[in-house]
Amino acid sequence: MVKIEEIVELSDSQVDELLVLMNELSPRTHMDVSQLRRVAQSSSSHLFAMMNTEGHVIGTASLCVCDSPTGRKIHVEDVVVLSSYRGQGLGRSLMEHLINFVRRELTPSDLYLTSKPSRVAANELYKALGFQQKETNVYKMHVGE
Repeated sequence: MVKIEEIVELSDSQVDELLVLMNELSPRTHMDVSQLRRVAQSSSSHLFAMMNTEGHVIGTASLCVCDSPTGRKIHVEDVVVLSSYRGQGLGRSLMEHLINFVRRELTPSDLYLTSKPSRVAANELYKALGFQQKETNVYKMHVGE
């Protein structure tokens, strides 16, 4: 049985396990300990960890909350389950947990996520959960160092 909980204070072992998950999500991602701690402690984000029976982090996802003049928007970010645990419905459980959290704690709001087209299983899951594909352009600009 797995357990999902929001993490505000990260232990050293949780940091290590989350860094492994972020590497599985995108090997090009450069996430460091201070960034993870900022996410966990931020009032505008919610970091969730899925733990196995031994208490090890085997999955994660985060919610980023943005209150704008046109309404509250919440972005689901960095959804990943450890590769050795995939195919067991844990991604669905993690997403359902996030959706229920938003319903309880953050309504009214619109829930958004992006997913690479190559992530076929993930995209099918999001559609099955009720997400609808939005016709839009996504742009990115790196600002800073």
